[in-house]
Amino acid sequence: MTDWMALEDVRTAFANQVDYCRANDAPLTAAVVQAILDGMAGPGAFRAKLRDWPGKPMADALPLRAAGGLHALYLTGAAPSLAPLYAGEAVDAGPLINAAIDAHDAALLPWLDGPPQTNEAARSSNYAAAMLWLVARGLPGRFECIEIGSSAGINLMMDRYRYDLGGVGVGPADAAMRIAPEWRGPPPPEAEVEIVSLRGCDVAPIDLTDPQALLRLRAYAWPEHRLRAQRLEIAAAEAARRAPELVEADAAAFVAEALARSQAAGTVRVLMHTIVWQYLGEARQAAITAAMEAAGAAATAERPLAWIAVEANRQTFRHELTVRYWPGDGAPHLLAGAHAHGAWVEWMGV
Repeated sequence: MTDWMALEDVRTAFANQVDYCRANDAPLTAAVVQAILDGMAGPGAFRAKLRDWPGKPMADALPLRAAGGLHALYLTGAAPSLAPLYAGEAVDAGPLINAAIDAHDAALLPWLDGPPQTNEAARSSNYAAAMLWLVARGLPGRFECIEIGSSAGINLMMDRYRYDLGGVGVGPADAAMRIAPEWRGPPPPEAEVEIVSLRGCDVAPIDLTDPQALLRLRAYAWPEHRLRAQRLEIAAAEAARRAPELVEADAAAFVAEALARSQAAGTVRVLMHTIVWQYLGEARQAAITAAMEAAGAAATAERPLAWIAVEANRQTFRHELTVRYWPGDGAPHLLAGAHAHGAWVEWMGV
């Protein structure tokens, strides 16, 4: 029996996702989500599972799970009828999407079993900008980086990328990937930055060299954002050439272990993460914060500690780049507003 209150939550989640996609330059994904919503009363196990979702549909990213499954049908060639839609042609998404759901009900069901996995290289431009800011504040220009929620480890290869940050360049000239977000506001300070190591963890790390894992990442990249798809392919090729240092671990345990390691003099140890904090839960958040603050209290000018985060402000629903560092005041410094997928950076750092 359908729980009508739960169904209303599902419908609201899909409607909110449509609005979010439209506001973030993703009209095609918005049309796909709207088509699924419009056909939700139809037959089949896939639609029934959507209607009877037992969890919190927005927090569980249910609309994006469903949309990812449809995108995968197109990417694998299983539903050639979807080609005009995903090619960006002016077609009515409703009939195409719902016919595909009717025809591929069983294939779509597994896409509802787990949360979307995304890993976006362009987000790391925020890391690079924050490092420039830290050097301008007097910290050494050498960085030992630890990242939590690393997914496929794409940002653990940022030492192979070249960044154009409002005209300020960072990274090797012969980089495998070039990342130039739309820069709003003044440029960040110019400085020499050297990344000496990059290590990361995830509770369910993705192997970019696994075709099925790569398909999952491709499916969850919004199809109209073609530059994101290109970056993903470059990152996959880089991972095949030399894998990022990525382990399966609990985030709090990983941070504690990393902080306990010896730290070279003249090197900043920096914890980094993008759009992961909300998924950790209060206990892990508190454990990581306590560990960082304790390590910060022991930090010295020769062995500083920093914390770079790109996370959603739960009051404004905007993503923000914040930095804490020790020795120093240890307080969060708001450096920039940030696009969720790295398309732009609105710099406010001084």
